[in-house]
Amino acid sequence: MTRLELKNHPVWQDLTEILENLDSNRLVQEHLEQCKYKVSGYWDEQDEYYETITLPRSLDAELVSSSIGVNQKERFLQLKFFLLAYSADTTQAPNNHTQKVGELVLVYNENLEFVDENWLLDIDSPMLMK
Repeated sequence: MTRLELKNHPVWQDLTEILENLDSNRLVQEHLEQCKYKVSGYWDEQDEYYETITLPRSLDAELVSSSIGVNQKERFLQLKFFLLAYSADTTQAPNNHTQKVGELVLVYNENLEFVDENWLLDIDSPMLMK
């Protein structure tokens, strides 16, 4: 029986190189600008519906995970981000000026064309306008 190991396969080096050269924050900013910093038709975890949620314009995105997927017909890249908003409250300690307001998963096809999105928002955050 042949033992197959992927840990030294060039695909991992190629993927690492792609992710290192990918300006993921720019991808998120472009996506936010295209949707005008609004999420429409959002259902929260308690099955409450929000017609529109407006995100703060002072958002930064932190890439927290990436993965590739392959099925019979498609290959895709999935990027998961924490969405961080800057607080206007300067009375807090310097490292407390940012607040995680949610998560965003962006999916791109093998041509790096947008395919899908998935939002998980902190509905109780005062930084979000409902």
